[in-house]
Parts: sequence; structure tokens; C-alpha cells
Amino acid sequence: MSPMPLESATPLVADTFGRPLRSLRLSVTDRCNLRCKYCMPEEEYAWLPRETLLTFEEMTTLTGYFTELGVDKVRLTGGEPLLRRDLPVLMRMLRQNPRIKDLALTTNGLLLAEHAQSFSDAGLHRLTVSLDTLRRDRFKVLTKRDGHERVLEGIDAAVRVGFKGLKLDTVAMRGFNDDELVTLIEYGKRIGAEVRFIEYMDVGGATDWSLDQVLSRAAMLEALGRHYGRIEPILEKSSAPAQRFALPDGTTFGIIPSTTTPFCSTCDRSRLTADGMWYLCLYAKHGTDLRQPLRAGASRDELKSRLRSVWQARRDRGAEERKELEQSGARENQLIGIERLREDPRLEMHTRGG
Repeated sequence: MSPMPLESATPLVADTFGRPLRSLRLSVTDRCNLRCKYCMPEEEYAWLPRETLLTFEEMTTLTGYFTELGVDKVRLTGGEPLLRRDLPVLMRMLRQNPRIKDLALTTNGLLLAEHAQSFSDAGLHRLTVSLDTLRRDRFKVLTKRDGHERVLEGIDAAVRVGFKGLKLDTVAMRGFNDDELVTLIEYGKRIGAEVRFIEYMDVGGATDWSLDQVLSRAAMLEALGRHYGRIEPILEKSSAPAQRFALPDGTTFGIIPSTTTPFCSTCDRSRLTADGMWYLCLYAKHGTDLRQPLRAGASRDELKSRLRSVWQARRDRGAEERKELEQSGARENQLIGIERLREDPRLEMHTRGG
């Protein structure tokens, strides 16, 4: 496949709040080999029918239209993306698009050891691995699976292969892993990875979520400050979800405070599910079907026009709206019941690339 020609200038498409269309999370599967408490704790769900899943060619085509409207960052997600066969093929196809400046992947790490080299060879720029605990017993409680050693082996493989900017994502939960903040940062130091702590979010399968389980950014900084001393914020202009900080020795880490301090005002991310539904917000209950018009033969201009008009009408600020509900005590009433989640896979965070 020859590289896609660049037009003279990539137009800026902004929503009703002036937020540009810049970042696409591309889900390649809704399946996962773990059952994490904060994402998909049940054993069985309503899975997307196989015949509805986009082919790699369809994903590449749609991604190309997004990049013609300003997207330059693409992150492959799931479910667990490594469950999709021949993933390096998709990576190579996407790398043919010169508008994509950052091609990243998020994984739980279980299968990473056997794929890290092929991902590097295919041109993947960056890796993020979920690592919520360094304790095997806690991993099994959280995920309902064994495999903690395999995750650590996967991380080691990514380091050996030479992935730069490796990130470790930790969902921080009060009463579960809040005593591991320092341990995780020290582990990140040893392997040359930046840890990002994520506040526990009330979305998708987090049906047991409650505000008292949320370890806030303020609480994290206080705990880390007691151990390390003065922590300085890193001032940088970025739409990335993580706020970055530096320890006295220069070690950096991030916090994604989407529950207590939403960042909707700068959010430039949207999500394309493995079956072609486009969501403008992680909390959105409705999306735009791109698979149907694509398979019906819609032209490039028709699909680009649809993307442009939908984004320009975007008013989503899901995390801020959830935060506002706290004052009336109604936030926890927004959780979607497990039976409803079982009926509609697109309501799940793991389906829309959380």
C-alpha cells in the first residue's frame, strides 16, 4: 500500500466549545481476557456479532477520513486489543498514513511478551500497559484471573524491545491499592516507565462504584508528598488527560483526575467501536453508525461530511455533568444496571475503548 498523499493543509474541525477533532481511540475488539472490577466484572456480556466487526481495511479507511479532518493521534484499544488476530497488519496499514503522528496501543499486558517485538517491527510508536497492583493476590481479586507474572513479563519485553515513553496505567482505589502508590512509582523508575494514576470512574461496568472508593488527585499527592517531599506540577500545554508531576529527583508521573477534576474543556478525543459506532464521549449513551454507510458505498466526501457535522454539533461534557450531580447526591443514581449492560454491549467502557 502506497503512502496516502497529503493535502496542502489539514482543516481544523471544532465542536460547539471550540474543542478540535485531534485524537481517535480505535477499538479493535470488545472481548477481554480479564474481568476487572472497574471495567467488566461479570463473566458474560452481550458481545458484538462477529459479522459486524470492521475489517482492518475498513478501520484504515475510516481512520483516513478522520485524519483528513485533523486527527493526528490514534490509539488502538479494546476490550483487550491483543485478542484481535494479526494486529501488526493493522499497525502497518495505519503507519502508511503520514498524518498519523502518534500511533499508540493500550493493553492489559497478558499477551504482550509474545507480541512486543512484532508491534515494534510494525511501527507502533508507544505502549501503555495497565498495572493496578504489584501484588499477585490483589491482581487475582481485581481481575478474577491468574496471570500477574505474565503482565510483568510483557512489560519486561516492551522494555527490552526498546519502546520509548512506556506508560503504566493504575486505577487507584481507596482501600484496595492506595498503599502501593510509592511502590508502583519505584517500579516505574527501575524499568524507565512513567506511572499514571487514574481516579476510579463511574462508567460502564463499574456498577459497584461509589464515591468513597475514589482516591482523589489531592489524596494521591498528599500521600506521595509525605514520602518523597515537595512535588512540583509540570506546566505544559496539552490536551492529554493526565496532569504530570515531578518528584524532587526528577522522576515524573501522571494523574488522570476525571472523577474529581474533569477535563472536558480540553477533551479532543472520540471513540470508534470495533463495529463502527462513533462516540463523542466515554459517557455518551448514543453514537453515530459509520459501518452502515461505509458498507453501503457512501463516498469519501459523504462520510467526511458526516464526521464534520457530527463533531461540529458536539456538546458532550460527560464527566463534568457527573461531577455536577454530586451536589444533589444523584451521581451514583447514574450507574447503569448490570442487566442493561448485558443487553447492550455499546454501553460498556470496554466496547468503546475506555
